[in-house]
Amino acid sequence: MPVIYMDNNATTKVDPAVLEEMLPYFSEQYGNPSSMHTFGGQVGRKLSEARERVAQAFGCTPGEVIFNACGTEGDNTAIRSALGSQPEKRHIITTRVEHPAVLNVVKHLEKKWGYEATYLGVDEQGRLDLDELKDSIRHDTALISVMYANNETGVVYPIQEIAEIAKERGVLMHTDAVQVLGKVPFDLKTLPVDFLAVSGHKVHAPKGVGALFVRKGVQFRPFMMGGHQEHGRRAGTENTTGIIGLGKACEIAMGNIGHENSVVKGLRDKLEKGLVAAVPDVRINGTKDSRLPNTTNVSFQYVEGESILLMLDAFGVCASSGSACTSGSLEPSHVLRAMGVPFTFAHGSIRFSLSRFNTEAEVDLVLAELPKIIARLREISPFKRGEGEAPACTC
Repeated sequence: MPVIYMDNNATTKVDPAVLEEMLPYFSEQYGNPSSMHTFGGQVGRKLSEARERVAQAFGCTPGEVIFNACGTEGDNTAIRSALGSQPEKRHIITTRVEHPAVLNVVKHLEKKWGYEATYLGVDEQGRLDLDELKDSIRHDTALISVMYANNETGVVYPIQEIAEIAKERGVLMHTDAVQVLGKVPFDLKTLPVDFLAVSGHKVHAPKGVGALFVRKGVQFRPFMMGGHQEHGRRAGTENTTGIIGLGKACEIAMGNIGHENSVVKGLRDKLEKGLVAAVPDVRINGTKDSRLPNTTNVSFQYVEGESILLMLDAFGVCASSGSACTSGSLEPSHVLRAMGVPFTFAHGSIRFSLSRFNTEAEVDLVLAELPKIIARLREISPFKRGEGEAPACTC
């Protein structure tokens, strides 16, 4: 049975061209890029090429790119660096809908180290209120950390406006951009953020590699200390194959932004419209005005998301009941809870996230099978219609 992979916000297939670029550096050109000899030096030059490619995708200089292991490391590094370089400032602003890579770090800093945090809310469409942001900034605010796009709903936040507010008020700005690289164009020459984190495996590079942008002139405190790698900003022997893969993936991704916003978006829209037309009591979570082109988060009332996923799996369809990082939990998504999605909808939420490797035939199969799955599950649902009003999900 072929796999129909629609869980690309969790991770992506390594592009064959990326793999081809990486292969020689596993077993043929395996030298340490820090070595003085020619054998290692040729790997060092390949890392420089990868850094140039990432910088070009970001719109920054190569010296502003630090390679690391993942988006989570980038987020942790940025947050801790911002706080470490401003010890007199004890306040952080973030949102209630951040990825745990940010949310749990900020909660830890509150509990363990006595920092104060403001968590910005969202409306029923998942949108932020910039007036709430402006009112939350204090004289001792050290950092504003807002994700570029939500991994569960695909809502894209107004990072340009948020970064300009931060700059005007003299506050450092960090954004988790792992979901937007290759989908939403941005240029760090005009986008005034101080830190921006991405992850390779979200953009058809391998797992275990990421990159953090740190604007030139911003004070930086390393998260990992040891050797001199990354100009002393991230110790540890480089993941050379992963970095080379990330560089190639960035180059490919920038050439495919148009495809993502036309072909992939068209497939997402067909899937979304088809489900709304075929299944009653459905809602799309997240504003349609500003969303990633590949993502739809659909709630089916009166059924459990885990049951939907299991029945889709029988057809080879891979999707998610929320963030892959929290899908093992029986609790409703913290993002949908923040949006006030009613309980009986929140528990039946499925995230489909497509890529350029998906086809129209795959979308047609989901449209043919999923409405029948929902109908069967509703026949046995304890939450079926007529048993009272569904409360908003505030648990």
